[in-house]
Amino acid sequence: MAFTDLVFYVFAGIAVFAGIRVISSNNPVHSALYLVLAFFTTAAIWLLLEAEFLAITLVLVYVGAVMVLFLFVVMMLDINLVPLREGFIRYLPVGIAVAGIIVIEMVMVLTARYGDTPAPVPKPADYSNTEELGGVLYTVYVYPFELAAVILLVAIIAAITLTLRRREGTKHQDPAKQVMVKRADRVRLVKMPAEPKK
Repeated sequence: MAFTDLVFYVFAGIAVFAGIRVISSNNPVHSALYLVLAFFTTAAIWLLLEAEFLAITLVLVYVGAVMVLFLFVVMMLDINLVPLREGFIRYLPVGIAVAGIIVIEMVMVLTARYGDTPAPVPKPADYSNTEELGGVLYTVYVYPFELAAVILLVAIIAAITLTLRRREGTKHQDPAKQVMVKRADRVRLVKMPAEPKK
């Protein structure tokens, strides 16, 4: 076994372990941190495949921005874990069935005739995988790319709409009322007679 194969199996094992801990951890913050570990190990696997741009994009965009946002949201929300655990036994058979189907599909993919893929062909020094990726993305897959952009836009609008709902006991600012405020509404001048100094 070559050294690159050993490195691949180590990183793939860590990624699978991190993925399992993302969905099995009881603490949402721990799940988010395991997802960071899964992103890093996936980026390392992409580096083995000589896809440096994708690896750097995964680390910078997802680990550097999206996961930080996830952690802030998870830590700021007061998540009550007791109701989440109540329906665990009720949905366990469905979860086991879905997990079994996924395992069967993975075995079918890994035991297929193309399961033993060769190592990537070495590229010349002036090869740009960014240019190659952009060419394929904006020609062959331009419609799925645009569809994904629309779906993300709808998700952003939905997230903003969900966070703007009114809750009891919270204070909200009204900029229109703040602009219309006059000095007399905020400041009261009191005239008091001066007392002689003793």
